[in-house]
Amino acid sequence: MRNRWVWLVAVVTVMVLAAGARAESYRGPAAVVVSADGARLFVANADANEIAIVDVERGVVTGTIAMPALPTGLVLSPDGITLYVTCASPRGTVQCIDVRSGQLRGAIGVGHTPTGPAVNRDGTRLYVCNRYDGDVSVIDAVGQRELARVPVTREPIAAAIAPDGRTVFVANHLPADPSDADDVAATVTAIDAQTHATVTIRLPNGSSSVCGLCISPDGKHVYATHILARYHLPTTQVERGWMNTNALSVLDAAAKTWIDTVLLDEVNRGAANPWGVTTTAEGGRIVVTHAGTNELSVIDAPALMAKLAVRAAESVAERPYDGNRGAGTGVAVRDDLTFLAGLRRRVALAGVGPRGVAVIGDRAYVCEYFTDTLGVVALDAAMAGPVARIALGSPPTLSPTRRGEMLFNSADLCFQQWQSCASCHPDGRADGLNWDLINDGLGNPKNARSMLLAHPTPPAMASGVRPTAEAAVRAGIHFIQFTERPEADAAAIDMYLQAVEPVPSPHRVDGQLSDAAKRGERLFNDPKIGCATCHLAPLYTDLKEYDVGSRTAADRRDTFDTPTLIECWRTAPYMHDGHYTTLRELLEKGRHGATHGALDTLTSEQIADLVAFVLSL
Repeated sequence: MRNRWVWLVAVVTVMVLAAGARAESYRGPAAVVVSADGARLFVANADANEIAIVDVERGVVTGTIAMPALPTGLVLSPDGITLYVTCASPRGTVQCIDVRSGQLRGAIGVGHTPTGPAVNRDGTRLYVCNRYDGDVSVIDAVGQRELARVPVTREPIAAAIAPDGRTVFVANHLPADPSDADDVAATVTAIDAQTHATVTIRLPNGSSSVCGLCISPDGKHVYATHILARYHLPTTQVERGWMNTNALSVLDAAAKTWIDTVLLDEVNRGAANPWGVTTTAEGGRIVVTHAGTNELSVIDAPALMAKLAVRAAESVAERPYDGNRGAGTGVAVRDDLTFLAGLRRRVALAGVGPRGVAVIGDRAYVCEYFTDTLGVVALDAAMAGPVARIALGSPPTLSPTRRGEMLFNSADLCFQQWQSCASCHPDGRADGLNWDLINDGLGNPKNARSMLLAHPTPPAMASGVRPTAEAAVRAGIHFIQFTERPEADAAAIDMYLQAVEPVPSPHRVDGQLSDAAKRGERLFNDPKIGCATCHLAPLYTDLKEYDVGSRTAADRRDTFDTPTLIECWRTAPYMHDGHYTTLRELLEKGRHGATHGALDTLTSEQIADLVAFVLSL
């Protein structure tokens, strides 16, 4: 047994070293903004920890600015002088750069993994999404200091400010509901800029992996990109969006309500993993990147809104069934794979992994993450020609690990390009939904699991039906992507997943356990309480299956695999059916641990300490 755990520790060490080496080899463009005069582009090269400055006319990089940590987002002050760059770390910062000199003018401390910065029109307020703290920093941009934190729903990832400055809209990446609920959906949070009061706008059932958000130039509409999962259906096929569809939701900015959701797919071809979204200056076109299919969608915005208005004017009797919004006989917009016909142009990009996008005039500039390039696309179909590319560095040579990361995020592995591995496992983690996979029969849905440490913690799947993660990867290609691929593809995905490293918990204090977590650690390791019996360090699993009383009416078994608790703070909801949204709820209502230890002897304060420790792993 001792040799086995030594081996597992060695695996974790190799993972961390491999991930660090990977980040040094590539540029990884992820976000882009335009200078005030439209002559330059500022590109956040995530893997290189730098901002690249691109001369638009010449199409070349003229300089770079080193960042202290991975740059996740950037925004330019209204006067065009200051570039604000969010840099990801447990104690994140906003770097304030004078674009005239390229020099740092200051740094503002914010939260864990800041991203999605937005600045108001007079340049006085900056808003930053602290992804893993689950809140938004309100910053005095003039004084360069944080004024407040506003809690939102879950993993805020993008923000945009209404033109009048009164409302900040924030995209929450994942749903926060129990996965066995009838309605599970990610949300957009509207923050009152004066009072910091919030309104939660739910997206349609099945919405997850919200990546992009922007506001129309007239301030009337908010556009959000996300996946729209059909998780209630058994995963027996992918045709016609049976499992995952890819969507753009439209919100009413003034009313702070959802208007409708349109599918970016077509009847026989998916448009996987919509990511960045922006509009042209006058708002006539909406531009969306598709990270899974290496495409750009160019949508006629006035025509889209006119068609949505026609649908909205239909009588209730003609409208489709919706568990939350009424009943009828028609086809819902969010189920109509033909709705954008004639309103949208799909443009194939030359690069791979499009993410952030910016527009200058009639040109879109797209960050192509895996090829270290910017795609240049003419938005006017009449002017369209071959899609150009701007190199941000030497052409990258993909290591097997990098290639595996690219394949994991590519819908080319899927029949008709409906989804990628990342569709259900964003960032290699989980989408917060229950899926009825055919791995272990139909009619017994289970919560999607994080892929972190899947390889050194066999078996795979909640029911342990795959003996190893390697077997699960190959089964996923066959039974979930519905294709056959060369063995080299699966092997590369294995290497990528083994290189994924844990993110430090936001519940730690300066990287250390809090006093409450230290008390919880002692309880965790107390033989009478019994937590460490099944969740044995260093990976906090003994690799066995147990009956912990979690069987539901849909299950065909009593025992389930013991998962690792590392990064447990990130993997809610909990248990194989995603029934509990918090660890405290799992212990107090679910009585998890009571069958194997003295959970009933713990006081409320001790349970809080125990939760604090587990959330710190």
